[in-house]
Amino acid sequence: MIHVYVGPTLSASEPVLAAPGLRVLPPARHGDLLDTGICASDTVVLVDGVYHQAPALRHKEILAAMGRGIGVIGAASIGALRAAELAPYGMLGVGSVYSAYASGEIDGDDEVAVGQAPDGEFGAMTWPLVNLRHVLQLAVVDGVLDDERAAALLQALRAVYYPQRTWAAVRAVCRRQGETAFADWLTGQRERDRHFGDLKRDDAIAAVRAALDGAAADRVGIEPSVWETAYYRLWSNATARSCVDGMVLSTKDRLVYQQVFDPAFRERWAAYLAHLSLHPADGGPGMELAERLVRAGGGDLTADRVFHPELDLRDEQTVALLLAGETASDRQAVARYADALAWARRSRPGFSTEAVRDEVTHDLLRRVWRCPETKFDAEASARGLVSGARAVHAAKRLVPGFLEETERTETARVG
Repeated sequence: MIHVYVGPTLSASEPVLAAPGLRVLPPARHGDLLDTGICASDTVVLVDGVYHQAPALRHKEILAAMGRGIGVIGAASIGALRAAELAPYGMLGVGSVYSAYASGEIDGDDEVAVGQAPDGEFGAMTWPLVNLRHVLQLAVVDGVLDDERAAALLQALRAVYYPQRTWAAVRAVCRRQGETAFADWLTGQRERDRHFGDLKRDDAIAAVRAALDGAAADRVGIEPSVWETAYYRLWSNATARSCVDGMVLSTKDRLVYQQVFDPAFRERWAAYLAHLSLHPADGGPGMELAERLVRAGGGDLTADRVFHPELDLRDEQTVALLLAGETASDRQAVARYADALAWARRSRPGFSTEAVRDEVTHDLLRRVWRCPETKFDAEASARGLVSGARAVHAAKRLVPGFLEETERTETARVG
């Protein structure tokens, strides 16, 4: 399967995108390459990506995808930029824009940036600088401009902020520079060929064709040490999803719900630590947890106070062990709580989980756990949440749903 992330550079009606075996996706954003639907031996063609209105695709995500045996081709836009940066690790760059970045001829993000239509169609509303640079070169070849005038015009066009670099703005700059002949020439060229000078489009088509020809097959894999970081684990855990009971649920939300509401989770966490001790993730020799505790600190502390393993919520065995006590009712509650959180974000501009007050979450946890303040940290640790402060941080996602259910229960009781 070939997964093509593209938006304004190629329209959805582009014939090459209709080829069998293509999965055409919107411009890439942070987390997209963690999609479990992208499998080893697949190819990703990265053309367009967001970076202004949403977090951009990170380099480590691309490296991790290649580490999983996925071929990655970049071209035309952010794909060309990332390919030039990651070529030493095996990302394949295609086209003139990539070559310009790789050679150092261009280096700015603004070279490929465009303003996009806000209607979800991802249409380009402005001219990228690489295309303007290209048509200026074509104008020099045609004798419409000389090198000096073309350079001055490029400098003036570069000064226009990229979301404002519309065709009208291009014409206005040309008039101000006294280059109306160039503007008229470009208008005529575009009337004859609406794709005239569209270097990004040409490169994107070339990249898709390269993928169809198998150009990214048999790429050398990357060792996890290159991309496996604490930040990458944080991102991968945040994006882990599974379809259960007909619902797509966040694995992290399911785990936190169990940590907070399952009275038996203390025992489950202890069993998980014992499992890790006998089957360490680093592949080393296993050891009984009691012996490991003695070696780590004399055996005076419980395992949950000594060992704080980093969880990998994409590991099926880990998830199975930690969610062994989950019920269908729990999963339905997780879905309701996720809906309540989404509603809070939609209905209250600027709302985030960070805005939930610490004391409200703290009181919620003490209420559910029925523990005195003096044992709050110990209870959080026993549930795999490390400390009371970290438990409060993790549980904030549940607060809108919990308060909504509490209010509904109180209303029903009064009624």
